[in-house]
Amino acid sequence: MKIRKCKTDDLSRIAEIYVFNNRVNFFHIFKNEKFSFGGLQVVSLANNYFNKNEVIENTYVYDDGVVKGFIQMKGTEICKLSVDTFFQNKGIGGELIEFAIQKLHADNLWALEKNIKAIRFYKRHGFYLTDEKKFLDDTDEYIVKLIR
Repeated sequence: MKIRKCKTDDLSRIAEIYVFNNRVNFFHIFKNEKFSFGGLQVVSLANNYFNKNEVIENTYVYDDGVVKGFIQMKGTEICKLSVDTFFQNKGIGGELIEFAIQKLHADNLWALEKNIKAIRFYKRHGFYLTDEKKFLDDTDEYIVKLIR
């Protein structure tokens, strides 16, 4: 398997994947230029969010010579799952989620209600929607809970 524990050398690549995925998948929903193209920057995200021991310890990367995706866990909850947009639809996300299910006992996550593509993906991997939903911090968009 090409999945391994994150190292500090991976942080800029992980942040890059996260930033571009966020812009591609969420800008059309939130339409917040100031955040998407101002506040959400690779260097600051790598230094101020991903470069924390509890994040590094719970993040795994898909690396086949190039880091192409990552998954971040908190206990049995999937916190983040992103695959570089250039490498999507090649099974990488599936390998990451199956790794998390089988090796890390992943059994729940929150997804943006309007992110239908992600919800379909999680359902294909055995997750199902619950009736639980809440507002995403500082927005008027809902996130929904999925469990296995």
